[in-house]
Amino acid sequence: MGQGSIGTWVSFAPAATTDRRTIHVHPASGAKTQLLTITQRERNQPVSLTDALARLDDPRAKLLMNERSGRAAVQIPAPSLMLDDGEIERRVRLIRPMEQHQASLKMMAESHWVEADRPTFVETWNVELANVPAFTESTLHIVTGLLLPIWKRLPTESSRVYRLQTDDGERIIGRRVSPAWTSGALSTDTLSLTPRDAFAALLDGKTILDLSEGLQLRRSRVMGVNRIELSGYTETMRDRLSAWGLFHEIISWKLRMFVPTDASGLVVLAKVLERYPIERIGEREAA
Repeated sequence: MGQGSIGTWVSFAPAATTDRRTIHVHPASGAKTQLLTITQRERNQPVSLTDALARLDDPRAKLLMNERSGRAAVQIPAPSLMLDDGEIERRVRLIRPMEQHQASLKMMAESHWVEADRPTFVETWNVELANVPAFTESTLHIVTGLLLPIWKRLPTESSRVYRLQTDDGERIIGRRVSPAWTSGALSTDTLSLTPRDAFAALLDGKTILDLSEGLQLRRSRVMGVNRIELSGYTETMRDRLSAWGLFHEIISWKLRMFVPTDASGLVVLAKVLERYPIERIGEREAA
């Protein structure tokens, strides 16, 4: 979904209103403030094996494998970056089936990416492609109706008003809110956030999830790419977490553990939340 100025309807991928809750009723007029959950469905367009191998037309391109996560990537040159001290930082771009990001050569040297032979790369890339679902669903939360009575309760980082239209023709005007805000608005005695909403909230970067047994999930910027990082785990937890699909890397001599951000990440996160339930949902304005 994109952002539109007031007076502009936003066109976006197929979507439907899947939940509608009344969170405030004006005592005099009876006008309602509602919280809508909108499910958006987008077709995935992964990089094909043919397109990935075509990058080898550039003699500087390399086929890579990550020794820790078992993922494949194509490394191609990227524009260098001038740092604040005037030093030139040489960078490369890593292309993966469903994402790409840039990293410095120094970061690459400290990572677990190594050159791969063509047959190994082809096999791994094809396995990853096979695991990419045809569609990706995402969830939006919109507060609509009478907003003035709860305006001060709405997130302060943006006051933009969204105008949307769903597939069935419903037109919606309101403020977008995060899954964390939604959970707080609807909370009873138990925190409730589905794995899909948690995954979307973490990728958005404004939500921090505190789990049981001292674990915490948040988005981190690592080697030029956004990752979902798990912290607070103990040595006894590590094998179990790895078996569920989390991967770990040594970055700047420190072991760090991550939930995949590709199509497998939702399944992995669901296992984590089932074993370590959410105890607190926090928000940060910038992440």
